[in-house]
Amino acid sequence: MTSMAATPGPASVNDMFQTILDMMHKSNQDVEDLKSELAQLRLSNASLEQQVRDGGGYFANYSGARTPGFMTPAAPPSPQMRAKSPFLAPGFPTTIPAFPSQQSYHSPSPLGDNMLSAYTRSSKDIPGFYVVIPAGGAGTRLWPLSREGHPKFLLDLTLKGRSLIQATWDRLIPLSSPARTTVVAGPSHVKSICEQIPDLSMDNIFCEPGPKDSMAAIGLAAAVLAERDPDAVIGSFAADHMISGDDAFLSAVAEAVEVAKKGLLVTIGIAPSHPSTGFGYIRLGDKLGYSEAPNARMVDSFKEKPDARTAASYIGTGKYRWNAGMFVTKASVLLELLHEYKPEMAEGLRKIGKAWDNVQERERVLAEIWPKLEKIPIDNAVAEPAAADKKVAVVPATFGWDDVGDFSSLADLLPAEQNQPRILGDNSLVLTEQVYGGIVVPGSGRLISCLGVDDLVIVDMPDTLLITTRARCQEVKRVVKKVREAGWPNLL
Repeated sequence: MTSMAATPGPASVNDMFQTILDMMHKSNQDVEDLKSELAQLRLSNASLEQQVRDGGGYFANYSGARTPGFMTPAAPPSPQMRAKSPFLAPGFPTTIPAFPSQQSYHSPSPLGDNMLSAYTRSSKDIPGFYVVIPAGGAGTRLWPLSREGHPKFLLDLTLKGRSLIQATWDRLIPLSSPARTTVVAGPSHVKSICEQIPDLSMDNIFCEPGPKDSMAAIGLAAAVLAERDPDAVIGSFAADHMISGDDAFLSAVAEAVEVAKKGLLVTIGIAPSHPSTGFGYIRLGDKLGYSEAPNARMVDSFKEKPDARTAASYIGTGKYRWNAGMFVTKASVLLELLHEYKPEMAEGLRKIGKAWDNVQERERVLAEIWPKLEKIPIDNAVAEPAAADKKVAVVPATFGWDDVGDFSSLADLLPAEQNQPRILGDNSLVLTEQVYGGIVVPGSGRLISCLGVDDLVIVDMPDTLLITTRARCQEVKRVVKKVREAGWPNLL
């Protein structure tokens, strides 16, 4: 018998070609990922080189001692005086060495065609400008460090002896003074905020009865301030974000105020350092051409958090900025836009604003109206529809920004020896051997020993322990949900 070799049929040939195509696609994807990583490394190296040139920045004269970041700084006069956090073990120190403040520097953004435009003011104070600091949320992605009763904005996560809300206050006071700086917060946080910021007037802390998201919080402040000053320009800046390069930040806000005076809602767009999938994006539109705001543009559109490939494509165009949720506008204009897109909400907030400075009337109106207000972010309620109607502008900015949204981003903000884990707390309580990367929070006073594990997140508090990886730390809120369902509300 004569044996004959089997001839591949059409199906097997198609499978072979499909396999080859899949391999080519994967190779192309790997190349794109490598390009993205290289671009990010270049940006990081450029930033470090700039800090070295400018005198060392944060790491100048760094002695190696660290602040227990979960400790709550006490109120001034001295930022070195610290009160214990509810989660602090008795054996921890209550004083810390002073750290040199980070030198601010301004480096033009490599993105866009306004990179050489400079905006300067002879005075930092902006008459008629009111700061609004929304201080809400539980920071569930930073649990168990951040809790509902003591969220991340009350914590010192920067190793500088100031909590995030204190740092936000310090940063904005030059623009507005304490008399024109306000905070919106829930009833469980008002006492702690007042303790940390003794210069905050009780008339300027707006206590919302319950969480209703950012539109209600910012809208409440706008309604009250519009009654007090019909020409007020307000700027909303989250209490729990990190910013470096204060001069660039203040210049961007000053430009935004000039544009807001012309009747637009203005946001500040952050130059992206990498193709993040954790932030929303702003597509830049045409230049506005204002001499007093040379960098301002119209907003073409807002984009939701993209996938990795889409984020990389955004970065490649140079026409996108991160959406940091900073908004500057006339209080009256915000209420008018809200009336256009969410009329019932606008009407309710206006009634609350009219009654606010009469304490008895305030309580009655709040009880009647607040529970009925829609729970919605300002982006969805006003910014996105207004951008579609060409009523939103953006000031592209070059300062460093991070929302400290999870333990991975927190780790990036902390100093460490090369290839070693970041430590938020007492270094002597963490021993490692062949451990690369990650972050350790020794909050219980116990010794933590790690051997041969990489990129772990270890948060050891007196009442609970969290262990995960940096790759999955965005999912910590899922654990928080399980803790609640398991009947441990006292740990939240």
